[in-house]
This record gives sequence, structure tokens and C-alpha cells, in this order.
Amino acid sequence: MKWRPKLKKSKEKTEKKAVKVAEDRDKAIELAVDQIEKQFGRGSIMRLGEEGAHQKIEAIPTGSLALDIALGIGGVPRGRIIEIYGPEGSGKTTLTSSIVANVQKMGGVAAFIDAEHALDIGYTRKIGVDVDNMLISQPDTGEQALEIAEVLIRSGAIDVVVIDSVAALVPSAEIEGQMGDTHVGLQARLMSQALRKIAGAVAKSRTCMIFTNQIRMKIGVLFGNPETTPGGNALKFYSTVRMDIRRIGQIKDRDSVIGNQTRVKVVKNKVAAPFRQAEFEILYNEGISFEGDLIELGANSGIVTKMGSWYSYGDTRLGQGKDNTRIFLKENTDIRDSIEKEVKAHYGIGQAVAPEPEGEKKE
Repeated sequence: MKWRPKLKKSKEKTEKKAVKVAEDRDKAIELAVDQIEKQFGRGSIMRLGEEGAHQKIEAIPTGSLALDIALGIGGVPRGRIIEIYGPEGSGKTTLTSSIVANVQKMGGVAAFIDAEHALDIGYTRKIGVDVDNMLISQPDTGEQALEIAEVLIRSGAIDVVVIDSVAALVPSAEIEGQMGDTHVGLQARLMSQALRKIAGAVAKSRTCMIFTNQIRMKIGVLFGNPETTPGGNALKFYSTVRMDIRRIGQIKDRDSVIGNQTRVKVVKNKVAAPFRQAEFEILYNEGISFEGDLIELGANSGIVTKMGSWYSYGDTRLGQGKDNTRIFLKENTDIRDSIEKEVKAHYGIGQAVAPEPEGEKKE
């Protein structure tokens, strides 16, 4: 039994050695961190558990409560790059305009870079956008559009930047050339370089950068989806959220078409679970029908009771049929707000938070 004391001493020696190794490692890390901070400035590296290292992701409502729920955080995330793509007339510009209107209601500033030169100011105003205070640019080339976006983002004073659309970002070499000239990969290289430069600034400034994109067809695809988006693959990688928006039906008032039934699929999401879908109505005179969403979600969750064609909230009768109920909720904002609060609580979506003032944002 003489071997026991030797084993105890050997164990103590091993523990002391492990402690010394850990202390030496901690000292080496501290020296490395000090050197990095001297070279690149304070805050260039920190532990994730430290105060200020990890920020809660803030969201900007889209205008559709169903889509806010599908996105998982109550809207599109701030400080991230978003791509919205779909066929013509599917509602891409309407959705981006609705996001702009919501950020303005929260006290934020939005910029719209209209590369397609096709923005309808009258319709944008009907959606709820304060066009007098929205910054707008109609650039001549893709390089100009992306440089304008970079300057706006680096200012730290803009909350949302919309580029409509990637397909319309024409490289200057293509504009200066002749019709029929081939320019292989020019637009893809332009987008790749721009996103490399902009991505870091977007995160630091907490600006939500939204790209709309069109759809093209691959030639000779027999199996799988032949659809693709122009502008190369860079935007697919840099995007935190990618949304596929489609028109799936018409909304009619007797014989007149008054809007579209729209479906959005979240095909990529880095801040919540992807592949969720949302359906909502886009009315031609007012944009996304928020009240229509509220009625559907309220009925599905049991907050709003549906008996035949009548909708009720508690003891209050809201209306007969969806159209009458929608009108009632528009006129009675206190009841609408109460239903909205309950629906958001049911689906685990928080209230939107107003952006911080410019001075606080830059710190």
C-alpha cells in the first residue's frame, strides 16, 4: 500500500501544471487582445458575454402581421441585408414601400434608390409613405446606385435603404457599349464587390438594406426549378433574409378586381426558422390590408369569433363578412389595437421599438 502517497503527489503535480497552463493561456489571450485594441481601436475584439458585444435583433414591421409572424422576429431585421424577389406585378415594390412607411411611423429615415426609374409617387403616398421626407435617387448606372447606397449607410443616419431592383443595376461598361455587345459576368462582379464593401457598414449602422430582384429562367433545365435571380450568387450569400413573393389570386368586388391575394415564402432566414409562409391581401388603393390580416389571424387563434358570416370580439360584433369587418376595424382603432396586441402576444411577436436617435446610434 506504499504506492498511494506517490499517486496523490502525482495528481497534485498534474493539477498544478494544468492551472499554470491555464494562467499562461489567459495571459497570452490578454496580451493578444491588448495588441489588437492598440492597433485597431477599442471594441474591435471582445468576449461575446461582455456588455455591448451582443445586441438584441430589432425588427421593422412589414405592414403584414402574417408576414411579421412568418419572419419570426416581428418584421425585417435591422443591420442586415434583405432580398425580396418575384415575378412582375407580384407586390415587391408595395412590400418595400410598406416597410418604408412603417419605419417612418417609428420616427426613422428611409432612402429609396429607384434604379428602374418607375416609382409611382401617388401610389406610394396612398400606401402611407411620407414622400416629402423620403430620400429618393434615380441613378444612371449600377456603380452610381451602389456608391450612393454606401454613402447613405456609412452616414449612420438612415434606417432603411431600398434598391429597386438588382436587375436594373446596369454596369457603366454596358451603358457605354453598343446594343448587342456581350458583357459576361459584369453585373455579378459589381454586386460581389459592392456587397463585400457594404456588409460591414450595414451591420455597424444598423441600417436595413433591402434589394428587390426579378426572376429569370435557366435554359435547358429539365429537372428542378428553372427559375433564378440575376446579379450572381453574392446577394444570396450576404442576405440574412430572402423572400419569394407571388400573386396567387385576385380579390373581386362583384365584377371589378380590387386587389391581389399574395403569398410570401421565407426561403432563407438567419434570425429565425426559414421556409415559413404568409398569405395576405394587397388592395390597389391602399397597399397591404393590415385589417384583413388581423381578421384572419384573430379568427385562427380564437381571439376573434366567427359565427356564420359574422365576426365578433368578446361581446362586440365587428361586422358581417370580411369587408364590413375590415371597415369597422379601420373606424374603431381602439378595438383594432386591442386585437392586434392579443394576436401578437398569442404568436410571440413583440411590439415595434422606435429607432434610437442619431447621436446614440453612432456610439
